Amino acid sequence: MAIRFHLDENASGAVALALRHRGIDVSTAVEAKLLGAEDIEHLRFAQFHNRVVVSHDDDFTRLHADGVDHAGICYCPKDKHAIGDLVRLLLSLDWPRKRGRPTGGR
Repeated sequence: MAIRFHLDENASGAVALALRHRGIDVSTAVEAKLLGAEDIEHLRFAQFHNRVVVSHDDDFTRLHADGVDHAGICYCPKDKHAIGDLVRLLLSLDWPRKRGRPTGGR
C-alpha cells in the first residue's frame, strides 16, 4: 500500500498541493473538519484512515512517547526545511512507489 498523509493545521497547504501533484493521497485538517481539534483527534483520524500525520507541532512526539497508538508521525520543526525539501523528504518515505515496487499486500 502506498503511504498516505494527513497534514494537521500547522503544516502548509502548499505541501498538500505538491504531494497531490505527485500522486500522493493527502488529507488536511480543514478537509477532515479538524481545524482547532486536539492533537489526539488528528492521530485518531489518521490511524482510522491509515495515514501518517505530518506536523510542525512537537506535541505529537510527546504523544508518541506516551504510547498513544498511531499510524505514523512525521514531525519537522517549523522553518527547519523549505517546503520543497519537506515534500522531497515525505516522498522519500514512500519507498515502494519510488523504487517501482508493487505497493500491494506483502
